[in-house]
Parts: sequence; structure tokens; C-alpha cells
Amino acid sequence: MRPSRTGFVASGTGSSRPSRPGQLDPSLAAQLTGGMDPQQVSEMSHVSAASLLDKVHHTEDPEVVERVLTLVDREGVDLIAELWSDTDPDSLPGILWRLYMLRSWMRRDADGISRLWRLGEPTDTAASAIAGVDPAPEADDIARTADSILSGAFTGDFAVALERAGAFCDVIARGIKASGRRSTGTAETKSEQDEAALRTASSLNGTARDFLHGAALWRRGRLE
Repeated sequence: MRPSRTGFVASGTGSSRPSRPGQLDPSLAAQLTGGMDPQQVSEMSHVSAASLLDKVHHTEDPEVVERVLTLVDREGVDLIAELWSDTDPDSLPGILWRLYMLRSWMRRDADGISRLWRLGEPTDTAASAIAGVDPAPEADDIARTADSILSGAFTGDFAVALERAGAFCDVIARGIKASGRRSTGTAETKSEQDEAALRTASSLNGTARDFLHGAALWRRGRLE
């Protein structure tokens, strides 16, 4: 498994997007594909991210929270990809994009990720407590954690949710490195596997840093 530039995918899939097609609003789709001014797209990205977060923070309706949590599941990823995927990781839409993609990846590959967690965190450390992951998690535990991190970003302390996501990514990066060391095959094949594992782990570590930097910016009121 590897994180792509804009999300997280299983190695070999060739795509960072879920297989379900997106359901773009026709008028918005026409604007986006029709060459909207980049500044307008940027403004729309930031306004839509802030509005979505504000809407959920000011509601006690569990149905609203559920709709936001499952936005990608219900509508596909195309809409928020058009708006958020090219935004910087130190921006609110950029961070929300990464949170949604992390949840999608965790739920889609929960079984494999649970194994990577056990490799990366063979004994409990502070990372387990920060991420909120039970010892030796199974696939169902990973799926619940995915929902908990994203829902926590909308209904709880946004910075804490980002710190949980960062800790989670760091542990999975360690698990990928450990998995690479356990790989078998010819010397040439093993070398290629090790290099791929290191690249993937490095990319995940970078995503973890994005989350932690986002948390620091949020606490200073500078994540916009």
C-alpha cells in the first residue's frame, strides 16, 4: 500500500480514487471543466471547506454528521477532488482532503492495514494512545478508527484529530518498513521490494508531518 499525491491507494491499483463514480453537480462540473479561473477555484476550495466544517460544528443532528462523514462513500470522490485535491497541505481544504482519503484507504484496506499496524506497533507506545488504536487491532478496529478520526475532526477538537491521523500514519510507515524487511525472493527482487517499501514509508511519514503541521496551524488560528 502507498499514499498517492492526493490520497491513499493499494499498490498496483493505479488510481487514488475509489471505483465508484463521483456525482458532480452539473453546473459546478461545467464550471470546473470549462476552465474556471484558478483563483476562483482556490477561493471556492477554501470557502467550501470552511463552510462544511462550520456546519457540522454548529449542529447536534447526528444525521448531518453521518452525511458529512460518508460524503465520499455516497457521492464518490470527484467533487471534493476537483475542489480540494490540488490545494496545499497547509490549508484547510488540503488537510480535509487528506483526512477523507485516509479514511477511505483505512476502510478499503482495513485487513492489510491492521497487519501493518501490528508490525509497526508490536508493543503499545504513545502512538497507540494518540491514534486511539487498540492493541493488536483487527480490520473492524481499523474501520472504526477511520470513522472516529474523521468524525472527531468535525465534532471534536480538530487539532487532536489531525494528531491522531499523524500518529496513525507514522505507525503504518513503520509497519511497511518492517514488512519490507520480511520480504522474500531473489536478491534483486528483495532489493526492489525494499526500495518500494522505503518510498512508501517515506511518503506516509510526509503525510504524517502534514497532519501534525496542520494541527499546529489550527491551534494558532492559521489553518485556512
